[in-house]
Amino acid sequence: MFINLFRSQLLFVCLLWFLVGYGQQLRSDLPENNGMSSERLSNIDNVFTNYIDSQKLPGSVILVARNGKIVYHKSFGMSDMENEVPMTNDKIFRIASQTKALVSVGIMMLQEDGKLLLSDSLATYIPEFKNTKVAVSKGKKGYRVVKAKRPIRIRDLLTHTAGVGYGFGPAASQWKKADLQGWYFAHKNESILESVREMAKLPMDAHPGEAFVYGYNTDILGAVIEVISGKSLDVFLKERILDPLGMVDTHFYLPAEKTPRLSVVYNQEDNKLVRADDDGEEESQGHYVVGPRKSFSGGAGLLSTSDDYARFLQMLLNGGIYNDNRILSRKSVELMIADQMNGDHYQGVRFPWDWGTGFGLGFSITNNLGDRGVLGSVGEYGWGGAYHSSYFVNPGEKLLVVYFTQVVPITLDDHQKLKALVYQAIVD
Repeated sequence: MFINLFRSQLLFVCLLWFLVGYGQQLRSDLPENNGMSSERLSNIDNVFTNYIDSQKLPGSVILVARNGKIVYHKSFGMSDMENEVPMTNDKIFRIASQTKALVSVGIMMLQEDGKLLLSDSLATYIPEFKNTKVAVSKGKKGYRVVKAKRPIRIRDLLTHTAGVGYGFGPAASQWKKADLQGWYFAHKNESILESVREMAKLPMDAHPGEAFVYGYNTDILGAVIEVISGKSLDVFLKERILDPLGMVDTHFYLPAEKTPRLSVVYNQEDNKLVRADDDGEEESQGHYVVGPRKSFSGGAGLLSTSDDYARFLQMLLNGGIYNDNRILSRKSVELMIADQMNGDHYQGVRFPWDWGTGFGLGFSITNNLGDRGVLGSVGEYGWGGAYHSSYFVNPGEKLLVVYFTQVVPITLDDHQKLKALVYQAIVD
């Protein structure tokens, strides 16, 4: 009887420890306590200091967490070069397409609420997409418009296989005339739903399910969230994801009191960094402070900090829970990080930009480590943003990395080097 009582108490203590472990917030800890080497992590310092000194980057923030512990969190260079404002870990960045992961989670939450299925037709929620058209290229002879072979489904939008581009496909002239080209919406004085309804009138770049076409897919999903929830996307995300996770510095448009923390955008011109224009669209400082604040872009609209985004990623790494708040079920997370390209449903569809890589429900997935040819693991997932930010998560290694900087356009090997520098620091 004593042994049974002891076992019961031990089981209770282990369960309590497990729940507390999942309930706690990300905290700093020594790399050595988490199977990583401080000495090896210092190689990041050397490489990224050199990027700053050689004026290849204005500034950056890097956060590495393992086993739910922050083992590396440092800032480099300047947030504002002209005014000599140092970069700090609490700076706010335009995360552009890193917004897509949050909106994809929002869609999965609606499925868990019983409000939709991934197999649902998009037209169920936005009727304008009932008769989708596709522009088929005729080479130098232009293009012809045909009826789509099948309806666009919610799953197609999550995997970027709906045929919806960024307005630069065969029918680019029509998209340009409709003022729907590129990922930027912050300047628009209309809701994202209004913009999406205009998209539905235009010819898409491919038939649904037949090709990976990166584009407005997640902006459309944001509009779906607005229709189903009856709330604007900013309110939905705040209530369902941002507030529960304590993501207090993540916004579509920045509160005035936080403006001094917003990192400056730079352009790379002739291998030199030039401060981007104050007013403009994609390659400017943007309208995130003084814009109309009408369009909430689910594809590229959010601002955030490294701390905030790490909380979101840790929630996924924990199987949908963080700080005692369950955002998603473990099974929904498992489906999101499964390679959707590796099977018969999207047969013949390949991810076009990296070897050994597929796509899940919101981010790319490593499916063949040898074919990819870089340090990592099968099952690693991640994505980036147009202002040159990126992230990756490795479930097997219980590892996440957030990398923020603000340069567009830019050609640099910093993303690849950071990944190598993080993985080489694992010593367990």
